[in-house]
Amino acid sequence: MTHAQPPETGLPALPGAGLRVATIPHRDPYVDAVLPDGVIRVGDPLEAGPGTSPWFDLAHLAARAGDVDVVHLHVGYGALDAGVMEAWTEELQRQGIPLVVTVHQLHGPGEVAPGLEDAHLAAVLATAEVVLTLTPGAADDIAERYGRTAIVVAHPSVAAADPELGAERGLVGLRVGAASASVPDPLAYVRAALSGAVSGGGRLRVLVEAAELPALDPEVAALADAGQVELVAFPAAQWAAQLQQLHVAVLPERCGTHSRDVEVCRDVGTRVVAPSCGWFTDQWTEVVPYSHDEQGGVDAVSLTVAIGAALARPMPRPADRVWRDGQREAVRQVHAEVYAQVAADRSWA
Repeated sequence: MTHAQPPETGLPALPGAGLRVATIPHRDPYVDAVLPDGVIRVGDPLEAGPGTSPWFDLAHLAARAGDVDVVHLHVGYGALDAGVMEAWTEELQRQGIPLVVTVHQLHGPGEVAPGLEDAHLAAVLATAEVVLTLTPGAADDIAERYGRTAIVVAHPSVAAADPELGAERGLVGLRVGAASASVPDPLAYVRAALSGAVSGGGRLRVLVEAAELPALDPEVAALADAGQVELVAFPAAQWAAQLQQLHVAVLPERCGTHSRDVEVCRDVGTRVVAPSCGWFTDQWTEVVPYSHDEQGGVDAVSLTVAIGAALARPMPRPADRVWRDGQREAVRQVHAEVYAQVAADRSWA
């Protein structure tokens, strides 16, 4: 496995300049952060979402094959039939378009048939020229389950701390909304997090995106009315600012592999309490794990202990911007080299 680290001296010119890359999804904070300077992004800027990429349409792919040098798949294939994914990878091979895959998640939330995610990943990883992922733990899983060696690249910065915004010591934040596959019982989770916050000498703030407020469990609102928790509704664009005000942010999802919220917390200086289901502790040293996955559910005692341990530690400083900027450039360098390599292999095929 190869780890992308910021170079000690100046960055060389990116080798992938001028290459035409179709990313799936077309735009996303992570995709935008890792795309190298000089690479030409091919696609529709108005693409509605990751599951609607026109590149999954075989006719569109065949018609635009001459306009693209590399396809880079990140997310957006979970809702597609595994057979569709196999046909798609076969069409890529038929057209001679190299496929690069970044594995962000190894297991989808609430998946009824665990083999479905395996089938999707097996289809794309079997034909990918290069596989990337974000942590050593995920790379080990990929090697064991799919027999592929993944290049490990750090998750780049996706936020910046607001120098005018302070944080409150002892304040624990938990984001909830309507019941979902990831968080099937928000009320029970709020109560468990509340117990942990109080036991650790802090208090709990329940964060709800404003658009999701009407779907919130009324009993969660009742806890706020009773003064047991603070309820804050926020616009989506202010999520990083909400995290920056906390001492500890609790991630409630019962499944997942990597988390963008961990990286936002690193950027703004907020400690994280994260479930045991993923490789979140590989992302950042300031992550405190607790027992929570789809099989065993949330262990309330483990969550209480984790929140207490996180509150006992001082609040971390926001990430050093010079280091994070250098890290992002190093990650872009890796992507540029990968694109140049697979495009060169195509030209010799």
